[in-house]
Amino acid sequence: MKRLAAIALAASICAAAQAADGPFAIAVHGGAGAMTRASLAPERESVLRAALTEALETGRRVLAEGGSSLDAVTAAVRVLEDSPHFNAGKGAVFTSEGTNELDASIMDGATLRAGAVAGVATVKNPIEAARAVMERSRHVLLAGKGADRFAKEQGLAIVDPSYFRTEERWRQFQRAKDEAKLGTVGAVALDKAGNLAAATSTGGIAGKRIGRVGDSPIIGAGTWAENESVAVSATGTGETFLRVAAAHDIAALVKYRGLAPRKAADGVLAKVAALGGQGGVIVLDRSGEPVFAFNTEAMYRGFAIGPARPQVMVFR
Repeated sequence: MKRLAAIALAASICAAAQAADGPFAIAVHGGAGAMTRASLAPERESVLRAALTEALETGRRVLAEGGSSLDAVTAAVRVLEDSPHFNAGKGAVFTSEGTNELDASIMDGATLRAGAVAGVATVKNPIEAARAVMERSRHVLLAGKGADRFAKEQGLAIVDPSYFRTEERWRQFQRAKDEAKLGTVGAVALDKAGNLAAATSTGGIAGKRIGRVGDSPIIGAGTWAENESVAVSATGTGETFLRVAAAHDIAALVKYRGLAPRKAADGVLAKVAALGGQGGVIVLDRSGEPVFAFNTEAMYRGFAIGPARPQVMVFR
């Protein structure tokens, strides 16, 4: 009996070691939209590609060193929040009243723990506030001043609301453009232990009403992660992604109907399009192969699998 127990223990240790040294991957997005090759200046495209590459490299380093998928998506999204070129964090768009209200969410595929914040105005990195809600509170979603206060209590970086203002976004606001600015950012990752995670962060729609909340901070709409299915982060016209519970629907099609992630993502985006919405999703399963699906002309996106060099794309 002792010999059998020893064999079983050795097998367990071996399996754990293999799991801890499994494949790893990360994918990110910086929004989807109707930009064309002609309208995207080479200089701007270069800057955007550099930011996406930095986010991928940052997340990949976490995974390569044995870090968790949660740490990887947090780190990657934080890089994009700190960039003024995306509609999240520093580059968030303005509301109809010339203010910034930011949303973010994160989910752990191993435990189904999740956290989110909506309408925050003083948190430098909303994705860190979302993670704090998940790990340091008994809640899933905090909004507005309560979320800002919670973040401050947790010792997160707090900034004056003027921090989020960039001249590009302010000029856009002054021109009274109220079209959707699809620059939401997100990340999905698979760590060496085989765990998935997803994170999404946004400034919302340019010119939105005060208090408007889209899909990005809503678990199951803009973000979902579950080891038994996939990790998903969405970007686009949030109202339509909300109405079809887009992120969870993709995962459910994979889990319960056995669809390939690509087919599931395309099917859900067809539902979004049927409601008049546009945007895209990034999807990752435990094989480590990323899926990018979008119904716009372009989507800022990229991935890194294992030690391979990150790849970044914009157009189809």
